[in-house]
Amino acid sequence: MKSGSRFLNAVSAVALSAGIVASGAGALTLISVTAAEAAVIQRIDVRGAGRVGADAVRSNLTIVPGKTFSNADIDESVKQLYATGYFSDVSINVSGGTLVVSVKENELINQVVFNGNRKIKDDKLAGIVQTHSSGPYSDTMIQADIASIKQAYAAIGRSEVEVTTQVVPVGEGRVNLAFVINEGDRTKISAINFVGNQAYSSGRLASVINTKKSNFLSFLTRKDVYNDEKLHADEEALRQFYYNRGYADFRVVSADATLDESTNEYAITFTLDEGPRYDFGDITVESTVEGVTGDSLKGLVVTRAGDTYSAKEVQKSIEAISDRVAAEGYPFARVTPRGNRNLGNNTIGVEYLVDQGERAYVERIEIRGNTRTRDYVIRREFDVSEGDAFNQTLITRAKRRLEALGYFSSVNITTAPGTSPDRVVIVVDVQDQPTGSFGIGAGYAAGGDGFLLEASVEEKNFLGRGQYIRIAAGGGQDDSQTYSLSFTEPYFLGYRLAAGFDLAHSSTGSNDDYDYEETTFSVRLTAPITEDLATTFRYNFRSIDYSNASSDLSDTYQNLVDNGPWVKSSVSQTLTYNTLDDMTLPREGIYATATQELAGLGGDSHYYKLSGKARYYKLLSDDADIIGSVSGSAGHVFGFGSLNVFDQFMVGGNEIRGFENRGIGPRITNGDPLGAETFVAASAEASFPMPGLPRDFNLRGAVFADAGTAFGNDVDILGTDVAEGTGSSLRASVGVGVVWLSPFGALRVDYAVPVAKEDFDKTQNFRFGIANQF
Repeated sequence: MKSGSRFLNAVSAVALSAGIVASGAGALTLISVTAAEAAVIQRIDVRGAGRVGADAVRSNLTIVPGKTFSNADIDESVKQLYATGYFSDVSINVSGGTLVVSVKENELINQVVFNGNRKIKDDKLAGIVQTHSSGPYSDTMIQADIASIKQAYAAIGRSEVEVTTQVVPVGEGRVNLAFVINEGDRTKISAINFVGNQAYSSGRLASVINTKKSNFLSFLTRKDVYNDEKLHADEEALRQFYYNRGYADFRVVSADATLDESTNEYAITFTLDEGPRYDFGDITVESTVEGVTGDSLKGLVVTRAGDTYSAKEVQKSIEAISDRVAAEGYPFARVTPRGNRNLGNNTIGVEYLVDQGERAYVERIEIRGNTRTRDYVIRREFDVSEGDAFNQTLITRAKRRLEALGYFSSVNITTAPGTSPDRVVIVVDVQDQPTGSFGIGAGYAAGGDGFLLEASVEEKNFLGRGQYIRIAAGGGQDDSQTYSLSFTEPYFLGYRLAAGFDLAHSSTGSNDDYDYEETTFSVRLTAPITEDLATTFRYNFRSIDYSNASSDLSDTYQNLVDNGPWVKSSVSQTLTYNTLDDMTLPREGIYATATQELAGLGGDSHYYKLSGKARYYKLLSDDADIIGSVSGSAGHVFGFGSLNVFDQFMVGGNEIRGFENRGIGPRITNGDPLGAETFVAASAEASFPMPGLPRDFNLRGAVFADAGTAFGNDVDILGTDVAEGTGSSLRASVGVGVVWLSPFGALRVDYAVPVAKEDFDKTQNFRFGIANQF
């Protein structure tokens, strides 16, 4: 109806301005089209504009008195007036030298409310819809808002939601708008089936994909929510799983989801074609880039003949070669892997071809789909910007970085032609996902704080700026209390420097001999050295206060009570090497840290301390998902004069399970720990899915063996105190554990039995708390 009126209005405008002649048949014939194209009006008459005002209407017209205009100008003016959303009808006519603009105003929204919603709160829905109070009532916009609300509910598994509207006039052209929501039942996933898999069991493949079968914890994890995008992401996860394990011909034949309307549950079936398993064949590097030979680049290749074929290893080799050639002054260099299959022995030889590549530049980086994360948070993960040479390797690296942030459920980067043949547009499509969490953790530490309970709020993408913040508070028996606050800005001053601070306070009255209170504060700056290696610099402040001493307290500890509070001020530097494939459940890789700390910038402590820890993970059985790990840790403190008790290493159950915290090492004969100048510890462990339980429960068993020692003492022994356990006798334990990768974090229960100990050591068989593998 509206387009028809525009056509008639345009015709009448042309007819009035050009002149009309009546034919014998009674039709209208235009005398001069050229005259219509050169029409001029002297004034604009606006009719029907009340609240909006005539001036606002005129400002949206492309026609100006005294200047020529055409039919295209009339049509464009009509479009612009409709686009404001304030008008339900618009017509433009020419009467003599006057342009008559007639409008009918939309009603204004007085208030927007949501009724029937329980699973998604009002404030979140208000952020989803475009209709808002004081804005125009627009049917088109409201229909778009209904679609957005349905999409939000589908994301939490309520695809059957029904959304209608109610409009209540309140006078003076204003209405109240209510979105009436029938949330319906939540859809679930009753089964996830795999067809055609021979190399890996369905249980192992189920652990690879993100979509999970519904269970009693699904209301927390939301991993049993079906949608097409998640299904496509699961297909890609399966491809990468097989490609990195030798199955270069793997393909997903189909991925189907069938809804049982009677139960409102989906059954998902992946049909797979695994193909044969390949090893790497001959590896060669050929270069056509002047001054860069293939032999000089071959040492950068991480793929080796005879190893299992892995697409990830091929990509690492491409990146290493690209970085080297670019550093030689060839930013447009291109590395192309060419695979040569040998079906006789199931090998794939890879030839890396290095050429100059086409000269292309990044015209712009276009970011789409981010509703919460700010554009600059995404842009800064790219090592290229507008105007730089286009390099596909750097684009692949940026994609990997964006996925590792954990801010997005999907990341897709494509390219499009620019305004000229040598220009490329990088298109980044992302989907934001929730990054905040509320956690409740519990633990038990015998000989220390006893039972502990902690609640925390964590946000990894604070205000969409990519900042990390965590606030936690906890308590335990005998008035034990803990508080902590951490904040990290990952790109300090616009550079790839992670700056932050940590603040914590704890107090306990559970010790039989004294009360203990501690406040710590540190500021830190982390700089990357390579993709896997980073260094962190810290300033550390620690205040320690011992009080309420018992009559049985040793003289050495009585000195701590009488002369407190004690202050320690230090600077430290840590190197971190991390090649883990997954930080939650690592199966392959190394995580290692080495720290040096210098105390003496004021305060009561003066020492130089070295410590380090490394853990290596190896998948022992891929299909059974048995993960082996070995670790080692050590430390030594050099005192500038005598050390304090709190300056030395307190070693116990964190290093060797089966012992209390501070349970081994030098101590006074009455049992008070002194700490140790030196400690060494090692551990070996194998973990596996709990037999008889679905892997979706994320319950794993473990068997382990720990060993180590803590020795040496440089604390002044006062009064009648006598130290024991300063020797380097070995302690060892064996045990079993259960790990639950819960929605609140990784929780762990261990039972360990010491098999080598000293009589004065403090043992603890059961240990329960937050799992900390690093």
